[in-house]
Amino acid sequence: MRTIILLTVSNVFMTFAWYGHLKYKNSPLWKAILVSWSIAFIEYCFQVPANRLGHYQFSAAQLKAIQEVVTLVVFCFFSLIYLREDLKWNYVVGFFMILGAVFFVFKKW
Repeated sequence: MRTIILLTVSNVFMTFAWYGHLKYKNSPLWKAILVSWSIAFIEYCFQVPANRLGHYQFSAAQLKAIQEVVTLVVFCFFSLIYLREDLKWNYVVGFFMILGAVFFVFKKW
């Protein structure tokens, strides 16, 4: 559970680093890059421990699959609340297909 919490916190920071500047399109690109890199540094302070601790319990592929699910959940909320963009039906279908991939990663064959 600790791994998932750390991955979630890191993902909130990374989502802001990657997409937060989209609300400020009039700001110079160099500022967006510097601010994004600063936020990404904080993200790494959570991401690296999450993967290090999580690798005792999960394989690297499983950690990546967890990360993708967390990314999609965080991004959906970010997109709806911060960017005020609609979550269209085809986005949801695509996201569920990615969740299907996670099933295959975790399934014991």
